[in-house]
Amino acid sequence: MKHSPSEPAARMPDDVARALALQGPAGAAARARLETYVAALAKWQKRINLIGPATVAEVWRRHVLDCGQLAALMPVPPVRVCDLGSGAGLPGLVLAAMGVGEGQGGGLDLVESDARKAAFLREANRLMGAHARILNRRIEEVAGREAAPYDVVTARALAPLPKLLDLAENLLKTGGKLLFLKGRGADAELTESEKTWKMRVTKTPSASDAEGVILLIEDLEKRHG
Repeated sequence: MKHSPSEPAARMPDDVARALALQGPAGAAARARLETYVAALAKWQKRINLIGPATVAEVWRRHVLDCGQLAALMPVPPVRVCDLGSGAGLPGLVLAAMGVGEGQGGGLDLVESDARKAAFLREANRLMGAHARILNRRIEEVAGREAAPYDVVTARALAPLPKLLDLAENLLKTGGKLLFLKGRGADAELTESEKTWKMRVTKTPSASDAEGVILLIEDLEKRHG
C-alpha cells in the first residue's frame, strides 16, 4: 500500500533495516516496535509539533536511522543510559525499541521538561511495550536525584556542545561516555568546548546525514584555572 507523500511509510524500509542490522527474523521485534513508534509519532504530530513538519515523510531515514545508529556504539550491557531533552523520543525511544538499556542492572531514562511531549513519550513507550522510564523534569533537576550515575548520556538537537557538557557532567559516572549527534558545526563546538573541558573525542561519520557526525566523548574533566 502506498503512503501519502506527507506521511511516513508504515513499514521500515529495507535499507534502514540493513543499516541498523535489523533485517531478518532476529530484527523482527525491534522493527515492529519502531513501526509502532513511527505510527504514534505521525498521529501525535498532527496535534503537537514533535519534529519538523517537512521531515515527517522522511522520518525513517532522517530520524530513526539517524538515532538508531547510536545503538552500535553503546557499551556492553548492562548499561544505564540517560537521554537529555528527548522531545519526540529521538534518540531515546528509538534506542528503547532496539533494546538499549534492557536487562538486569540496565535502564534507559528519557528526560523531557515539556509535559505534552512527555505524555507522547509515555504513550509511545507503552504502545511499543518498551522499558524506558520517562522523567518529566528539567535536566538540572535530575542530577543527584537518581540512584546512580549513568554509563552513557545521549542527546540530539538539544544545545551547543559546551552547554551539553555542563548539563551532562553531574549525570555521568566515572568512566562513562557521552554520545551526541551533531551537524556541520561540530568542529567549532569542539574547539569552544576544549577551552573549558579536557576530553577524549572519537568522531564517527553519520550514516544518515553527509554533514552529520556522532561524537563519542570519554574522560571528561573540567579544566581548572
